[in-house]
Amino acid sequence: MVKIFGSHIFRRKSVNHTVFFYFYDSFVVESTIPVIMKKLLFTSLLFIAVLSAYAQRGKVIESLVFESNLVDYPVKYSVYLPPDYDASKRSYPVLYLLHGYSDDETGWVQYGEMNRIADDSFNSGDAAPCIIVMPDGKVSWYINSYDGEDPWEDMFVQEFIPYLESQFRTRNKRAFRSIAGLSMGGNGALLLSMRHPDLFSSCVALSAATFTDQEILKNDVYDRYFGDIYGPKPTIEVSDYWKKYSPLYLLEIVDPEKLKSVRFYIDCGDDDFLYKGNSALHVKMRDLGIPHEYRVRQGGHEWSYWRSGLADGLNFISETFHR
Repeated sequence: MVKIFGSHIFRRKSVNHTVFFYFYDSFVVESTIPVIMKKLLFTSLLFIAVLSAYAQRGKVIESLVFESNLVDYPVKYSVYLPPDYDASKRSYPVLYLLHGYSDDETGWVQYGEMNRIADDSFNSGDAAPCIIVMPDGKVSWYINSYDGEDPWEDMFVQEFIPYLESQFRTRNKRAFRSIAGLSMGGNGALLLSMRHPDLFSSCVALSAATFTDQEILKNDVYDRYFGDIYGPKPTIEVSDYWKKYSPLYLLEIVDPEKLKSVRFYIDCGDDDFLYKGNSALHVKMRDLGIPHEYRVRQGGHEWSYWRSGLADGLNFISETFHR
């Protein structure tokens, strides 16, 4: 029944039904819900709540230490173990997840909530369970410094990966090894997968800090962010050392067939200040015929964007892990 009333809600109970009157600005609708239906609804909601409470959760071990022979400092790293790791004897694929500039091995957990995102993706079946490793890249840009003082890339490839995969039950073959990251870590994931396509089967770059030559040559803060790693600021053109590690140049340097063996996923927000380098990367990969996925979503250079992007990245990586 419909009547004209004000904006209020009243409830009238009877023996077998609960009657609700929904009053809107110009009319009221009487709705009758049998009590038994209410009980069924309550039971269903309770069941869902219990399932959520007991959903399997992975385990994060933060700030472990690896002692390297190549760098003169302890290398910290955090590890996420999938929900059934302790209860099984199986081996798992591994994802190396790199942080952004000025962050560390805890960033993806503390701010990125990667453990919650991974749990949800694995429990829902959207992504294949894997071990996720988050090394501290400091502000190394994940390369060997030009002066040889900090050979981070060599440490990571020659020492860290073999060590890590001997400590945990990983499927230590290229097909089951991926790399991903955000900002500086996104650029790091690109350059490491391009320079070592024999190691990684897929790469996910979120808001990659990949710069065009024009951006670098006009960069007023080059010395602050790049000088200690890449060498003195270039004046006329970028240095050969810069080209050696730039994803835009690696597309020309590395054997195209090897590049095509890596599955690339590039995602950068429409409000991100790094849009030029990411767009240029996409265009160049298209021109060179390098297969890749390229996404532009609404958002900027911020954790909310990377949190939402990580779930899609895990799904993308899992396509490689599945058979």
